Amino acid sequence: MIVRPFTPADYLPTLEAMRAFTGARNDATPDEIWLIEHPPVFTQGLAGRSEHVLAPGEIPVIRTERGGQVTYHGPGQVVAYTLLDLRRHRLGVRDLVCRLEAATIETCAASGVRALRKPGAPGLYVADATGGPGPKIASLGLKVSRGCAYHGIALNVAMDLEPFERIHPCGYAGLQVTDLARAAGGPPPDPAAVARRFGDTLAAHIERP
Repeated sequence: MIVRPFTPADYLPTLEAMRAFTGARNDATPDEIWLIEHPPVFTQGLAGRSEHVLAPGEIPVIRTERGGQVTYHGPGQVVAYTLLDLRRHRLGVRDLVCRLEAATIETCAASGVRALRKPGAPGLYVADATGGPGPKIASLGLKVSRGCAYHGIALNVAMDLEPFERIHPCGYAGLQVTDLARAAGGPPPDPAAVARRFGDTLAAHIERP
């Protein structure tokens, strides 16, 4: 599996590149993980509803074919696009979701943050004072075409979280959002360093038997 280095990139050209890569791949095409930091952008999933976008202001809203509702991408976030042949790994979509979530939990733990799953709500949440799922720290959305997955998972590392207040994150009014910097306390983590760890951890979880 090829893990591409963490790099800044506009969202729309990245989306078009994912579509082209997936459309052109064959049985010999290596799987890839792209680690990206986007300028501010809201993205709507396939079933995204306009009422969940409250006040985007100057931030563009782009509709995509991934699952899920609206989310925000911006500086200080690591987006991992997982371009995978699911048949090669003998994975179903739910299996892939579980592995992406497990890799994210491990990455958060390396920064001293306990992240949890929440039944019926894909993505990861920071444990609250009761040990249950609290604010959301990672969002997940996938698309599968001809047995190959693309899109992926976004981990909030050290962000300006204000844009999340302009939407109902993932379609949930009032959903609280956080990042590793706030959840861990102390000096903000370096997104590039987190991205390197995240990419390696994702590859290890996807490739395990």
